[in-house]
Amino acid sequence: MKHKILMILLFILCIGFPLKGDADEKAIYIIKVSSAISPATADFIQTGIVKAQKAHAACFVILLDTPGGLSESMRDIVINLLASDVPVVVYVSPSGARAASAGVMITMAADIAAMAPGTNIGAAHPVGIGGKSIEGHISDKVVNDMVAQARSVAEKRGRNADWVEKAIRESVSVTEKEALEKKVIEVIADNLDDLIVKIHGREVQGKGTLNVKDAERIVIEEGIRTRILKAISDPNIAYILMMIGFAGLYFELSHPGAIFPGVVGGIAIILAFYSFQNLEVNYAGILLIVLAIIFFIMEMKVASFGLLSMAGVVSLLLGSLMLFDRDNTEMRISWQVLIPTLVLVSGFFATVAALVFKAQVSKPMTGEKGLVGEIGVVKRRIAPNGKVAVHGEIWQATADREIEEGKRVRVVRVENLVIVVEEMN
Repeated sequence: MKHKILMILLFILCIGFPLKGDADEKAIYIIKVSSAISPATADFIQTGIVKAQKAHAACFVILLDTPGGLSESMRDIVINLLASDVPVVVYVSPSGARAASAGVMITMAADIAAMAPGTNIGAAHPVGIGGKSIEGHISDKVVNDMVAQARSVAEKRGRNADWVEKAIRESVSVTEKEALEKKVIEVIADNLDDLIVKIHGREVQGKGTLNVKDAERIVIEEGIRTRILKAISDPNIAYILMMIGFAGLYFELSHPGAIFPGVVGGIAIILAFYSFQNLEVNYAGILLIVLAIIFFIMEMKVASFGLLSMAGVVSLLLGSLMLFDRDNTEMRISWQVLIPTLVLVSGFFATVAALVFKAQVSKPMTGEKGLVGEIGVVKRRIAPNGKVAVHGEIWQATADREIEEGKRVRVVRVENLVIVVEEMN
């Protein structure tokens, strides 16, 4: 009797006070990825999956529009999608969007792949850094590795592995209708509302049946950390940070004790190299840029009549062009950033070098050397010693002949704080 009463009470409690997990199971967690795939993107998606899993969400939806990106970041995302306990839906949208290059692999890793009308998927052939396609044995190795992973993921999700291989080897691309016909995706949906209606009731292997018809929608926005990572992972920002870093360190070394330029330069250069590590830059480009800075500094020390400055400009240009991949439009420096930066940096160092050279060859304006050639007035008769007023100062003076008081004289040289003068005609 006591056991029956206890069971009834537990049943009433469960009905009257539903557990938090039961309520959260109806939620759909949504994130939007509409940029190149980078470490920041991988971190954002991983964070979203973790939140969805902790809340026991009904499913996790990625609204995808990407031109591609870094292969290592793509692999991290694929691993997280395959390991997710929550059903994952990748929806290529809105109309006009694409899932190119790394976006293909991300779509293949989803439990349900969907596309909006007017979208396309494909062109996943890998490219290298430095502005050139990967060629030779290295190309075969990279492509074969990516094909093996892509086929494995596609077969695991029950999709067309042969088409995925063509997308990688031959850079083929298809529309949403062709993708559905070739069994690359499962759903074509006009919008998010239509997507939710069409995936409702679908069976997801190992994760049950989707019950999302009346589910609450929770949109996960990018946090401060993700925005910072995304900002410094931008090649343009990384390039500017490197230039700021070099400039700050140069000022600190040339003017010890300034502190602020050194602190800013140090932080900027560390952030720049962190970005370079994530962006897989061509380090020959970095070395050329460092060499350019060395040439500019040498121009200030050596009278090369502009030759070192010209070498610095050429080295800076070549290094900037080689720094990132020129084939991937989303992972390279834009001309709008590159050209002004080159002009400003080259102009700055060339101007400073010119001023230094001018100062080196110009007549001294202060000190003993600055007195030579100056005009003064005799204040006490020189016979052969006397006093002369020069630069508002009274100097002991001597001459090879007598000069009367009031006469104008020119300083010939300075000997032991005594000026040697000659009378002016």
